Amino acid sequence: MTPSTPAARARIRNAMSIDVEDYFQVSAFAPYIQRADWDLRECRVQRNVGRILDLLDARGVKATFFTLGWIAQRYPQLVRDIVARGHELASHGYAHERASDLSPEAFRQDILSAKQLLEDLGGVEVKGYRAPSFSIGESNLWAFDVLADCGYRYSSSVYPIEHDHYGMPDSPRFAYEVRPGLIEVPVTTLRFRGRNYPSSGGGWFRLLPYGVTRWMIERFNRIEGRSAVFYFHPWEIDPEQPRISGIDAKTRFRHYVNIGRTESRIEQLLADFDWARMDELFLPAPVLQREAA
Repeated sequence: MTPSTPAARARIRNAMSIDVEDYFQVSAFAPYIQRADWDLRECRVQRNVGRILDLLDARGVKATFFTLGWIAQRYPQLVRDIVARGHELASHGYAHERASDLSPEAFRQDILSAKQLLEDLGGVEVKGYRAPSFSIGESNLWAFDVLADCGYRYSSSVYPIEHDHYGMPDSPRFAYEVRPGLIEVPVTTLRFRGRNYPSSGGGWFRLLPYGVTRWMIERFNRIEGRSAVFYFHPWEIDPEQPRISGIDAKTRFRHYVNIGRTESRIEQLLADFDWARMDELFLPAPVLQREAA
């Protein structure tokens, strides 16, 4: 039996995660849509999260939902449904503000308000946090101190790649203790010829043929012997979402490319690999590497 067979892949469980935000809240649209106008937009997140919950149930998969406080406040039943169906409820901050754009005190207020709101609605401890747009990097490493102080147990906020909006390519590629009691779990990258390549979801998952993503995750499981971390957004399975007018060509391409194919690709991904919640994979007995001095 070769390592690429389904039975061999099932030996390693990978982490499935969903960043719960709506189409008009993505960072790339910030120059075009003011936060003050969010309540004027058609919200589609409840329908899309419901569809994702059904997809996960069909495969018996449990996942982690990094949920915005803004969404939770307006759709409390969405939060309760996530918890009732056995998934991990985690924080994406309150208002989808990039951590790198906030002062330490504003960041503290954002992540505390989101944590408290989610815990009140879900009735469970919120252990994990993911910064909007993976916005913890070299310029704001103080954010880890604030996260630890606010009671979070892990973060998944660093993308160890080069990117025009985010990224810390020299940071560790695997889970590590970034502060005492706080683990950073980077999303998965493929190391090839001295460079890290994105292999964990987002726009690349929609842009590249599905077989490329499958190959990258298979290779990560086989070569690294570790759990991969995959992520996507509810709006990525919604080709009927309202189109935002006046955006530049690059933003339009990134947001809408192959959006009509994402749901079927997610279904295939759920079938091709074994998946679990992030807290189950990384908190009980993680294999850690200390942050380099």
